[in-house]
Amino acid sequence: MENQGARSQFAGGTQFKENSRNSNEGARAGISDSIARGKDAVGAAAKDAMNSAGSDLQSLQADLNGLKETVTKFMSEAADQAAKSAREVSTHVASRVSDVAGDLADRGSAMASTATEQAKTFASEVESMARRNPMGAIAGAVLVGIMIGLLGRRS
Repeated sequence: MENQGARSQFAGGTQFKENSRNSNEGARAGISDSIARGKDAVGAAAKDAMNSAGSDLQSLQADLNGLKETVTKFMSEAADQAAKSAREVSTHVASRVSDVAGDLADRGSAMASTATEQAKTFASEVESMARRNPMGAIAGAVLVGIMIGLLGRRS
């Protein structure tokens, strides 16, 4: 009888070990599954972040190109206005002193072409700087935006 009690105890111990092994294997499988899901979630989040950053960078590049075009147009219009003003002044002076008027017209035209060349050079420098140092260009654009916002707020 004692032998049977020991056997049932031994059988219960074996069953406990099997239950313990089964629960350990189940826990391992659950942990492995959780790790796999975690890896997938992190990978998906990283992919979404990369896609978002790429589209943001493209949008920023488009904005910088628009800003470059706007600055170029502004500088060109300013040069045109300067040339127009110089021509008006030279016409007025020409009616009074013809020799001085010719000299002023030449100088005004040279200034206008120089201003146009400088505007084009400035635009190309801004573009090359943005290509060499995109983060600096972004920072500069942010600062310009903040300044415009502050000036607009005061008006």
